[in-house]
Amino acid sequence: MFKQKIIGLIENASKLHEDEVNRVIEVPPSLNMGDYSFPCFVLADPKKDDEMWANVEKDFFKRKNPFEIASHLKDIIEKKLPKEIERVEVKGGYLNFFVDKNKLAESIINIGNNYGKVKVSNERVMMEFSQPNTHKAFHVGHIRGTSLGESISRILENVGNKVIRANYSGDTGMHIAKWIWCYLNFHKKEKLSDDESWIAGIYVDAVKRLSDDEGYQDQVNEINRKIESKSDKEINSLWKKSKDLSVKSWNKIYEELGTRFDRHYFESELEEGGKRIAKELEKKGIAEISDEALIVNLEKHGLGIWVLLRSDGTVLYSAKDLALAREKIDNQKLDRFVIITGDEQNAYFNQLLKTLDLMDMPKRDKYHHIGFGMIRLPHGKMSSRTGDNILYSEFKEELREVAEKSIRGKWPKLSNKEVEKRSLKIAISSIKYAFLKQDTNKLIVFDKDQAMRFEGNTGPYLQYSYARANSILEKSKSKKKVMISELSDLEIGLMNKIGRFPEVVVKGAETYSPSIVANYAYELSKVFNEFYHSSKVIGSKEEAFRLKLVDAFRKTLKNALYLLGIEVMEEM
Repeated sequence: MFKQKIIGLIENASKLHEDEVNRVIEVPPSLNMGDYSFPCFVLADPKKDDEMWANVEKDFFKRKNPFEIASHLKDIIEKKLPKEIERVEVKGGYLNFFVDKNKLAESIINIGNNYGKVKVSNERVMMEFSQPNTHKAFHVGHIRGTSLGESISRILENVGNKVIRANYSGDTGMHIAKWIWCYLNFHKKEKLSDDESWIAGIYVDAVKRLSDDEGYQDQVNEINRKIESKSDKEINSLWKKSKDLSVKSWNKIYEELGTRFDRHYFESELEEGGKRIAKELEKKGIAEISDEALIVNLEKHGLGIWVLLRSDGTVLYSAKDLALAREKIDNQKLDRFVIITGDEQNAYFNQLLKTLDLMDMPKRDKYHHIGFGMIRLPHGKMSSRTGDNILYSEFKEELREVAEKSIRGKWPKLSNKEVEKRSLKIAISSIKYAFLKQDTNKLIVFDKDQAMRFEGNTGPYLQYSYARANSILEKSKSKKKVMISELSDLEIGLMNKIGRFPEVVVKGAETYSPSIVANYAYELSKVFNEFYHSSKVIGSKEEAFRLKLVDAFRKTLKNALYLLGIEVMEEM
């Protein structure tokens, strides 16, 4: 509210466009420099061809230095200063705005449970993420993509969009053939199961046996042909059953990670559509035959060769992705399409997007790809081919056991059921927050000991901060009327931080960046804990007001953590 009023004042005085003001307005590093600051350096040399500068007094600003510009704007703004803004000052080339702290306090202590919801868009957005392959492990690397996709989905919903969550899984191809070959030849007496580790174990065993004896590969190739042709009833039946069990094994994982999907696409559904599009592109001259394969030559665009069909006519992932894009664009009535994958696929998606350009695909400019950095453990990269891999279930359980040990040490009288419930929430929060607090494209080396700490920039620290605030409110029986008297710097600092939550959410939505929300939640918790350690709440003369401030913090942190997919606990 306060920021928008200040933006309006600057916009009216300078004739700059609102978006340009919003882009450059700053939060000063200390309270004595104001609550918001506008650098007038940007007006000292107006851009001639930028539409945002169309109405600016270019001639006036061109002859003035930043200090003179700031003084000029101050004179205009002070004539219409609203009651919410206490004063405006010039410091160097900056225009510094000071919010009326009593008005700020009134707004903060009256925030509702939905604080942070800001309707700035109403688009229908399909968010495609997670994308595990059937018959393989759901490993730690999948957690980042799943957590990232769910968090971005929640942030986009929070600013008014309708988000359709989609998953796209590989359920055909050589990895399926290897799994079925290994099961039929070495595990047939075992009952089919939806246990994640059992499913992954069959695939790892297949890879090992094939590396020990290359002669087996011909058998795998034959099974792959039968899967594609659907000519063998036994193999086709086994493929369907094992696929369904593989998908079922993800349900518990998605429930624990707090996500769901509205639409699940599979490669097998897109093979025929992929072939048709590939042939269409050949007829239009967009695709061509090279070494008997059908390709799109993107070398003149600096993107190499993109193969659609193998020499034997079988469909590659690329053609299926074109079919998926057409399905989304033609049939889903969407305004925007976002795909989240590991950044090792960035080059591939550049090829896909360029091919959509060449096809003149409608809404191509609304089709976006976000690549995220991979997860590394201290010993290096994970791989479902070699088994040098950390399954989600094993990873989560290891962290849950660490949390359980800590909980039993602090609260020995808790029931086993309650300990298990809390330890799972702490484990999930430690994983998610460690992944989401980093920039999306950053490679992460996951440090278990660091992520599980109850101090510092961790998920458990944020949960603990929420529980601490909740504990303060539960202990108080105060019915006193709220009075706003002289405010301390710590109270003002906490109010300022709470007040900036809506703009943080909007920025997170604009940039698809959960890290903005995550780091805000950490900074907010730090400010709260500084306030808590230095300011008596219960029994103080300011008790009624400070309890309201603690409650405002609690609501804000809960909503921020919700956007990250992290559950709060009323007590730790």
